[in-house]
Amino acid sequence: MIRLLYRQFMAAASPLVYLYLLQRQRRGKEDRERFHERLGQAKLPRPDGKLIWLHAASVGEAQSVLTLIARLRAERPHVRLLVTTGTVTSARLLRDRLPPGAFHQYVPVDRPLWVARFLDHWRPDLALWVESELWPNMIAETQRRGIPMVLLNGRMSAKSFAGWQRARSLVQPLLAGFALCFAQSSVEATRFARLGARQVRTPGNLKYAADPLPAPADELTALRGAIGARPVWLAASTHPGEEAIIVAAHRILARARPGLLSIVVPRHAARGAALARELATDGTAIARRSAKEPVTEKTAVYLADTMGELGLFYRVAPVVFVGGSLIAHGGQNVLEPARQDCAIVHGPHMWNFQEIVSEMYRVEATREVSDAESLAREVEALLADANLRARRAGAARGVADAHRGVLDRVLSEMAPLLDSLGAPGGQRARA
Repeated sequence: MIRLLYRQFMAAASPLVYLYLLQRQRRGKEDRERFHERLGQAKLPRPDGKLIWLHAASVGEAQSVLTLIARLRAERPHVRLLVTTGTVTSARLLRDRLPPGAFHQYVPVDRPLWVARFLDHWRPDLALWVESELWPNMIAETQRRGIPMVLLNGRMSAKSFAGWQRARSLVQPLLAGFALCFAQSSVEATRFARLGARQVRTPGNLKYAADPLPAPADELTALRGAIGARPVWLAASTHPGEEAIIVAAHRILARARPGLLSIVVPRHAARGAALARELATDGTAIARRSAKEPVTEKTAVYLADTMGELGLFYRVAPVVFVGGSLIAHGGQNVLEPARQDCAIVHGPHMWNFQEIVSEMYRVEATREVSDAESLAREVEALLADANLRARRAGAARGVADAHRGVLDRVLSEMAPLLDSLGAPGGQRARA
């Protein structure tokens, strides 16, 4: 009954959904040039042959599967990959980083007509869903067409689990339709199984398999030259409510460290202009990267409000605060700075990466902070002590490197489904 009511609501709500998408477009959250894709209308032709459809909600999910996409293209070159996401920022990321033979489209909104239009055009032979975005109409229509589905890197927070338990009649048949469900941890595997998923596996978190974020050599040289010998630290992927704390920590640190440069990379670059005005109210000297404002000796905070450059800033900052953790967001990816030999600190709200953070705690690879004073204290300790910094960074790198085999395990489990897609010349593909 819940599935039927949801389907009927989404079918009837077309005018409201369309107006909502137009409103998002005006705020820069929808791609004006490719708006039709959100309605299930494709301008690209379906490629000949076998097609895998991989859906990743946004930037974080997309980055976690780029290495998987590259392996699939290398090992099964006769198979093309359609990658869908729902955000402008993820589309920009994938535009620059997808290998040949893989291409991006925006996922349609979960209206029955738009979903059917999308699936009728692309006719995928296998569907891979990443993490936690479960759209009922999309999953049900994929099932109805007999397309095998796999849930990759499945994430199920305690809050989501409690919510889905109240709607078991909706989620149980959806999860039961996945041929395989790869959960990030044993705790999440139990939650998926209790909600109706079959063939639940725990090969590990695919984020461990991700390659280091890239950084153009010329940009890196230019930035290092601008910073010079100044002490520097980075606040990465910050969210509203965190930047004011970071600037307060900067002021505390700057008393003992003249010339300190604090780099702030907001999770959503579109906030840059408003954020610059907010942070400069007390006279703090701000330079905005998106406005091409240079880092000078007077710059106190470098606001890096651009997309796809986080790898650049990890390479110039020996100490990194991981954002989304001082507020109740759940934290951002601690493995990214770990791969760049950064010493890491974060706030108390890291449930999106709880298993990874717990392992880092066990080897003393990271520390938790709660406010400007404790953040400044931890950053100062790391800037002042190169040996401490190296130990913390080395321990974090060890955690990141210890689980690189997760991709091999995932591909091994998926081999029967992948082999069913065949190979050029009728030869069986190798797993």
